[in-house]
Amino acid sequence: YVVPVAGAPTVDGVVVIEGGKIVSVGQSAPADAVVVDLNELNRENACGVAVLPGLINAHTHLEFSDLVAPLGSPGTRLPDWIREVDTYRLNQQGESPTAINDPQRFAAGLRECFQTGATTIGDIAQTDTPFREADESNGNRPPCDVTAFVELLGLSDDRSESAIAELTTCSIRLAKEAPNWQMGVSPHAPYSTHWKLVQALCRHACDHNLPVAMHLAESPEELELLTSHSGPFRELLNDLGVWNDNAIPRGVTALDYLQQLAGVPRALVIHGNYLTSAEMQFIADQRTSMSVVYCPRTHSYFQHRDYPLQQLLAAGVNVALGTDSRASNPDLNLMQEMRHVLQRHPNVPPAAIVRMGTINGAVALGCEEFRGTLEPGKDADLAIFSLDEELDDEAALLSQSARCLATMKRGDLTHHN
Repeated sequence: YVVPVAGAPTVDGVVVIEGGKIVSVGQSAPADAVVVDLNELNRENACGVAVLPGLINAHTHLEFSDLVAPLGSPGTRLPDWIREVDTYRLNQQGESPTAINDPQRFAAGLRECFQTGATTIGDIAQTDTPFREADESNGNRPPCDVTAFVELLGLSDDRSESAIAELTTCSIRLAKEAPNWQMGVSPHAPYSTHWKLVQALCRHACDHNLPVAMHLAESPEELELLTSHSGPFRELLNDLGVWNDNAIPRGVTALDYLQQLAGVPRALVIHGNYLTSAEMQFIADQRTSMSVVYCPRTHSYFQHRDYPLQQLLAAGVNVALGTDSRASNPDLNLMQEMRHVLQRHPNVPPAAIVRMGTINGAVALGCEEFRGTLEPGKDADLAIFSLDEELDDEAALLSQSARCLATMKRGDLTHHN
C-alpha cells in the first residue's frame, strides 16, 4: 500500500525513483526499472507493507536522548519539571565538563528518529551542541535532514548583545561542521527570555532568513507569570537568582509574542496548549509562515487540559507534530505520537493526523517543496511500515501495531532489525 498523503492510499502501488528523487507514483514501473518488492520486508505476514513519506518530527531536544525514562512524574507542574532538568544537567556536568554535550546522545537520538520512520527533524540545539559528531552519526552523512534551532535565553537587561554574538559564532560553526543541517533560532520561552531579547532574535532571523521556534502558551504557570509576575515560575526564577522585574512587561500575553513571531520568515509555536481563540485565529491568519507544533504524549505526561486540536484545525492552523524529548516522553517515535492523537482525538480524521506527521511538518519547517508527500519531483524519502491487516484507509494504519521496517533517505534504503 502506498500512502502518498497527497492522495488516497493505493493498493499495489509503485513509487518510481531516479537520482534520489520521486519520478512518479502509480501502479506501474518503467520496463527498464530495477524493481524492489518492499513486501519482502514483511514476509511473516501476507498483508504486506505501507509506504509513507518520511515522517517529520518538527520538535525535539536530542540532548536528552540518553534518558531511559522521563524526568519527574506524570502531572508534574512545568516549573517543578524544569527543576528536575536543571538537576539532571548539573549531575551530568559533575561527571565531566563535556558530558552534557556527549555527541553519542545526539547520534542516538538521530538514529532513533530515523529507525522509527522520521527523515526530517526540527531540533532545539544549544550553542555548544557538537554538530560535527552528530552530523556524522551515520557514516559521513546524517540519517535525517535537521533544522537546528539554536536556543537562547536570559532575563538580564544586557543579554541581547551577548546572545547575538553567541548565535553568530554558533552559525559559523554549524556551517563548517554540519553543512547539511539548516540553521534556526529559538528564543526559549516567555518565562526565560527577556522581551528585548525576543525582539532582537526576531530581527536577526529576518536579517538572515532564519526560521524561529519558541515554546509558547505551554502551561498555566507561564500565563500567570506574564499576567502578574507571580506564581511558581516567579518562585523558580527567584530561587535561580535570575528574576528581573524589567524583563517581562507585566500583562503581556501570548498574542504579543505571536505578533513578534509574525514578522519572521517561518515561525513554529511549540506546544500552544493554552492558546485563546483569538490567538489561534491570529496564527491561522499567518498560516503560510506560522505553525503550531503539538507534542501529544508530552502534553499527556504533564496532564494539561484537553489539547485544543479540533479548534486549531477548524480555525485553519497548520498543526505539525513533535516528540519533544525523552525528558518528557518515553521515546522519539513519531508514529506513536500519531497513534496517541487518534486515541485522544477520535473526532479528528485519521487522514488529517497523517498529514500532521508528514506534510504539515514540512510546511512548519519550510521544506514542503521537497518533502512531506510522495509526489514527482520530491525527495525520495520513504518510511516503510509492516501491516498485520489490510489497509482500507489511514485509520487502519494508525490503529495497528505496525513497526518501521525500513527508511529511505533520498533513494538510499536502510533496513531496520
